[in-house]
Amino acid sequence: MASPRPASPPFGKGYFSVPFERFVSDEAFDHLTSAFTLLDTIETYFDSHVDLLQRKLQKHSDRLKLKAEETFKIKDLKLGDLKIKDLSGDLLAENLEKEIKSFKLKLSTRVTSLAASWQSAKVVRTREKVSFFFGVMTLLFSALMFGQAPQWVHIAYTAIGCYLLPLRWYIYKKRAWHYFLFDLCYYVTILNFIFFWFFPSSPALFVACYCLSHGSLASAVITWRNSLVFHDQDKVTSLFIHIYAPFSFTVIRHYYPNAEERFPALAAVPELNPWRALMLSGAIYAIWQLLYWKFVLVDRRAKIESGQRTTSFSFLLNDKRGVIGRALSAVPPAYREASFMGGQFVYALATEIPAVFLLYKSSFWSAVFLLLIFSVSVWNGGGFYIEVFGRKFERELEALRKEIAESSARASSTSGSSTPGTLSRGSSSTDLSNMHTRTDSSDSLHIDETIAQDPVLEKSSPIESKKDL
Repeated sequence: MASPRPASPPFGKGYFSVPFERFVSDEAFDHLTSAFTLLDTIETYFDSHVDLLQRKLQKHSDRLKLKAEETFKIKDLKLGDLKIKDLSGDLLAENLEKEIKSFKLKLSTRVTSLAASWQSAKVVRTREKVSFFFGVMTLLFSALMFGQAPQWVHIAYTAIGCYLLPLRWYIYKKRAWHYFLFDLCYYVTILNFIFFWFFPSSPALFVACYCLSHGSLASAVITWRNSLVFHDQDKVTSLFIHIYAPFSFTVIRHYYPNAEERFPALAAVPELNPWRALMLSGAIYAIWQLLYWKFVLVDRRAKIESGQRTTSFSFLLNDKRGVIGRALSAVPPAYREASFMGGQFVYALATEIPAVFLLYKSSFWSAVFLLLIFSVSVWNGGGFYIEVFGRKFERELEALRKEIAESSARASSTSGSSTPGTLSRGSSSTDLSNMHTRTDSSDSLHIDETIAQDPVLEKSSPIESKKDL
């Protein structure tokens, strides 16, 4: 019986010849280097913030030096009723100590304020990340669903709508924008859900929902400039409301397997009568318009006219740069509401013409129509990212340029200023008070500029939000 083979010696340090020792794995070293990736990530994240904090502290340090130099130049210092004629070393040190304490107090207050703003910004960034994840995954999920299981599209439309619509109501209610929720797009969305789950065998409701979804809702992506901006929940919600309705009805009409079994109304409408379709959708639209006029423009007129609430009508009327705003401004005030409602009705019927004459018959042109609408939203979203982040980068470069210029100016003024041993004889207590005023206003302006340069901390107005409805 062969003797067992002796155990191989461990390949540690000293086993190989010297040229090959550097290839030997050191377990302790490997254990330490396994954390390098995390440390590099932490360092990359905090480098920019540490650098920004160092620049701010350097700027405040330079200002403190300027204060000290101005203090050395003081001849007559008036504290209450006490006037100091000869500035001794002890009084100078005491005054300098008071200046430093006052500055530390101001700096502590502003750091606390900036910390609160930073915490708020962190919350906003987390919400934007969640919105980005939700938007991208919804897009991917919708594409996979369309290819693998189109019969689930209307279910996804309902589920996502039941999440986004109550959330939008809550947000708009807090901002006093909830009168926007009376608009046609929300009315049609609710009608779509009613057709899906309560009256799938109603041909009239199916025709009206199909036409309005491919008409007013789909065209709103173009007219209201909806943008595919994944990190902005408001823009994602607006795009979902306007594009998912025509997407769902296109799938039901052309790609849903055995659609007549799930939606018996399709069996009753093999071909769409254009004039009957326009009449049905026009009747549904007229019902909404009458309800909108009664509950918003009549019952809540006082709040709208006082500016407490904003509606689509008041927004378009005040938008003097838009075509609709300029046209309404030319109409006498007594006829503006009637002109607006009449124009909306004509616009709604006009946008349904492609659906009733072409899209209902052809799956190819329906797909082209959806691609066109979606490409407009992608183009608008690309413009948003390029312009917004481009402007942010420009502001940062401009702030850096100003900071370098200020540092250079301070360096040159410091080199030419007098030293503590050569006190000038001409300054008074008025100079000290003016110095305090200039420093306080300069510090406040610097803090305000720092906060304003962060777009996360900027809040959009109701008008800017409405542009994506």
